[in-house]
Amino acid sequence: MFYVQHQFEDVYWERGAKWDYTAAALRGSSFYKLPKILQWFSGNIGFHHIHHRSSLIPNYNLERCHRSDSLVQDVKPITLFSSLKSFSLRLWDEERKKLVGYRHLRNLRKEQKRSNHT
Repeated sequence: MFYVQHQFEDVYWERGAKWDYTAAALRGSSFYKLPKILQWFSGNIGFHHIHHRSSLIPNYNLERCHRSDSLVQDVKPITLFSSLKSFSLRLWDEERKKLVGYRHLRNLRKEQKRSNHT
C-alpha cells in the first residue's frame, strides 16, 4: 500500500528549477481511494497528497481537508484495482513524463530495430 503512494503512472517528477512544491505534493504523491475499512485501518494514508501538502494536518482530518479544498479534489484518485499496475512501473520516461515498465522499453527497442531495418 505504501509503495503506491509515489509509484504510479502519472506521478510528477521534475528536477532543478522546474520542480514545484505544490505540484510535487499534489501530483507527486497519490490520492489512494481506499474502501472505508482500509481507509480507517491505514489511518487515512490514502490522502497522501494532502499529507505532502501539509504534514501538520493530523490523519483524522485528512479526509475533511480533501472534501473542503477544491485544489486537492482535482487530484485523480488511484483505486485498489488500478494500483496493481504500479507494481510493474520501474522506469521514468522523460519524453512522456510517466513511469513505465520494462515492457515499454522492450517495445521501444523492437520499434528501433524495425526502423533500422527499413
